[in-house]
Amino acid sequence: MLVQEVDVPAHAPSSDAETALSDRDREILAFEKQWWKYAGSKEQAVRELFDLSATRYYQVLNALIDTPEALEHDPMLVKRLRRMRATRQRARTARRLDGTQG
Repeated sequence: MLVQEVDVPAHAPSSDAETALSDRDREILAFEKQWWKYAGSKEQAVRELFDLSATRYYQVLNALIDTPEALEHDPMLVKRLRRMRATRQRARTARRLDGTQG
């Protein structure tokens, strides 16, 4: 029996994964890392830098931090943002449960 050889592509190196992030994605991650350095409110800086409403910015950010490319690009930041999101979700769930049981 003959076995046919098949070329299987190797996993992409990290530089390819980083290029999978758009420039805007990288800018959002960089902004999130040091938004506190901007004068004024975070929402105002988001509007000026990205021309997005705060709601849309957070939708984009939450989708972005769920991607493996973002995790590879800046693992510490992405893990911190994921932890913060999970903490807020747990707090909301706890408040909801307290309100229905009380």
